[in-house]
Amino acid sequence: MFKNLLILLVVLLFFQTDLCSQEIKEPSSKEDVEAALFGGVPNGKWKEGLLFEGVAPMPWLKSAANWFPGTEEIQPDEIRVTFMGTAPMIRPGQMNTSIFVELGNGDSFVFDMGEGAVSNYVAARVSLNQIKHVFLTHLHVDHFGSLPYLWMFGTWAGGWHEPLTIHGPSGKTPEYGTAKMVEGMAMMLGWHRDAFSVFPVGKGHDIQVNEFDFRDNGGTVYEKNGVKVIHWQRSHAKDGASGYKLTWNGMSVVWTGDGRPSELDMKYAKGADLYITELQPEVVEINSGVQGVPPFLARYTIDTHHTPGYAAGYLANEIQPRMFMTTHMDFDPFLNEETVAEVRHHWKGPYHFGAPDGVVVNMTKDKVWVRDGILPDYPNSRAPQFNFDNGQLVVPLPPTSREQIQEPFVREMEIDPDKYYPEGYKPDLLEDWPVASDLVVPMEGLPENLKNSMGQEWRLKQKNRALIEENKKLKKENEKLKNEKQ
Repeated sequence: MFKNLLILLVVLLFFQTDLCSQEIKEPSSKEDVEAALFGGVPNGKWKEGLLFEGVAPMPWLKSAANWFPGTEEIQPDEIRVTFMGTAPMIRPGQMNTSIFVELGNGDSFVFDMGEGAVSNYVAARVSLNQIKHVFLTHLHVDHFGSLPYLWMFGTWAGGWHEPLTIHGPSGKTPEYGTAKMVEGMAMMLGWHRDAFSVFPVGKGHDIQVNEFDFRDNGGTVYEKNGVKVIHWQRSHAKDGASGYKLTWNGMSVVWTGDGRPSELDMKYAKGADLYITELQPEVVEINSGVQGVPPFLARYTIDTHHTPGYAAGYLANEIQPRMFMTTHMDFDPFLNEETVAEVRHHWKGPYHFGAPDGVVVNMTKDKVWVRDGILPDYPNSRAPQFNFDNGQLVVPLPPTSREQIQEPFVREMEIDPDKYYPEGYKPDLLEDWPVASDLVVPMEGLPENLKNSMGQEWRLKQKNRALIEENKKLKKENEKLKNEKQ
């Protein structure tokens, strides 16, 4: 030990001597400092590699290369778009199509909810009860396959106070419309819903459907809180495939859904800030060997149902978005370069793949930036998020009990817990719901860990609302001063 202390003392003396030996010099001139520290950096901003004006990272991003769930708060004037599913054929790394749009005012929207996509919402730290509005482009299962899970487990995980709303197109006949699909889904989930009725449900099982006329091109699907969503027809399978355009805070996001290139796309998506379309690269012979798809089947599918790469670039060039992205595509090295070549035949502006899963877009009025999201393989589910504007948490009384929906025989066959709990340890078992009415807990009565974990989104919304109102006030004052000077 003495030897170690001696070594440490020698090291410290060395550094002290070294520091003392450094000569104090005259500071460099201001011109020399600026030339050395800021030389080659125009206006103090890095421009290397940023080929397009306005395509640049925002100062609040934690990393310019990657997005890590739960590390960045969305800003009051920002739109964040996350690709939660990106492939027509589900496989590890690419779930079926789903696009998550978050707004700085606290609102969020889901466009399509394909099979497996819900796993990426969990990985991205989105609590299932946060998802309140789902817009379906059409009724192929790769665009709505996760709805049953979202509905049932979203209700179980805190979706008690307002129903899930499904927006989607009608069909040429009622049996092929969104409402009929949801009705069938409710029938399919009859056993599940009844089984889950021993838990708090509230309004969670009262699913709502907003079915709009698929022929009403340019019609409004949703309009609330400064957000507007319109739709238009797409030529895909049967009738009733729709594209969507969401507008908020002077910005717009378009998701076409599946379909053939159309003049309606150019009409309704014109000038979108973020334009997203599906894309199928024309490598049908390669696909036959790599993906097992017969070339004639791939050719027929593209030419009757989908947007080729060349057409996607053509549409982008007509629409002129700030950022163009393609999704609903296999993300494979042998395809990616060909895809870019096909798109670039017409479109020379900003372009990025909306694939693989987890790609994130941050957008303000003056900047847009795309990153890869780092989604964990084994994430923890986020706590349910509640609106605490009323200063309390309300847990609804379960509508049924086990005794009401279960034959007594199966409960009588349960093993006595005393037989498997260790001696001296047995928790207070909750074999019956502990209260006889809705449980109402004032904020001050909530444990701090629950208050903090379940109120994160609410606190962020409150903060951003205040900043939005403050910015509005400042804008009015500046306009008033400007008018007075004139």
